Amino acid sequence: MEPIVSVRKLRKVYVLGKSDERVALEDVSFDVHKGDFVCVVGPSGAGKTTLLRCISGLMPPTSGDAYFEGQELTSVPDRIGVVFQDYSQSLYPWLSISRNIALPLKVRGVDKATRQARIEEVLHSVGLPDVGKRYPWQLSGGMQQRVAIARALAYQPDLLLLDEPFASVDAPTRFGLEDLILRVRTEFDVTVVLVTHDIDEAVYLADRVVVLSGSPSVVREIVDVPLPQPRSQATTRSDERFVQLRQSLLGLVTVQ
Repeated sequence: MEPIVSVRKLRKVYVLGKSDERVALEDVSFDVHKGDFVCVVGPSGAGKTTLLRCISGLMPPTSGDAYFEGQELTSVPDRIGVVFQDYSQSLYPWLSISRNIALPLKVRGVDKATRQARIEEVLHSVGLPDVGKRYPWQLSGGMQQRVAIARALAYQPDLLLLDEPFASVDAPTRFGLEDLILRVRTEFDVTVVLVTHDIDEAVYLADRVVVLSGSPSVVREIVDVPLPQPRSQATTRSDERFVQLRQSLLGLVTVQ
């Protein structure tokens, strides 16, 4: 089966001045197949966010290729949803929750009745069925991030990309959002690529983990996560295999 995402020898160089540049990604290659949940981890400054921007079409690579559903990425396709870490900047504070979710649908030409049906569907899916008339500033951080996820799901993407989406919330909220992502992944039959600095989170969520080296980054290893589904915060994290995988990934991330 053709991968839904294919990255081949991706290289990204930031030009900082006339004679100054920084190589963020040196040689990154991997595939993501339909239905996969892939996490990307690596040390601080490894270029994880840069990689996500390249495979979303938001940023062109310096060399190498990134493909989505067999087509080279030159812009953000309609079938990709992206959720960033900073929910406070991703939602428009002057628009109600319903209008925040409706905006990208309206831009895509989705009719009003369909927009309303999708708003109700995705808000129900993220556990916020009654917040449509409220505004982002009236919601907690965790609720705002749920709305950001709902908005990304509303236009029914084939691929959901998440850039450290739970880093700005407290631990109990993060655990709830992790379980939410696993549930909507199944409910919406969406492929997920999630960037995280949290090794435990990667093991808990992923089918496979792509481990990047320090900058300039290459793929150090791709690790399968053969933990049973469905996953549970209490049961999965106490599984001996979870502990072994966490230790193995920690070693890969911290090795120089």
